[in-house]
Amino acid sequence: MKNIIKVALFAAGLFVAVDTEAQIIKKTGRAIDSGATKTGRAVGKGAKAVGKAGKKTGQKTAEIAVKGTSAVVDKKYDGKVAPGGQTIYIDKNSAYYYVDHKGRHIYVKEAALVNKPM
Repeated sequence: MKNIIKVALFAAGLFVAVDTEAQIIKKTGRAIDSGATKTGRAVGKGAKAVGKAGKKTGQKTAEIAVKGTSAVVDKKYDGKVAPGGQTIYIDKNSAYYYVDHKGRHIYVKEAALVNKPM
């Protein structure tokens, strides 16, 4: 009889210990999932910031390169500027353009040009 009681108490104790261990594992698993999610979000934000900085740097580099090329290859129109105050260049086809902040040629008509402020 004593042996049966000992075995029953041992089985009950083992059952409680396993159940407690399972709850600890669930809590630990949730904590790991939460930490991984937060880390993933931080990495995503960092990558987005690097992408924006790279894009901005690339656009500025393109602007400077195109303006340098335009200054060497094309004529600069000294008396007029674009409506936004940008320098006007005249290409080989006598078309008027300026270079925007992304390094693109923006063509304008001669009538849209304004006198250069002194």
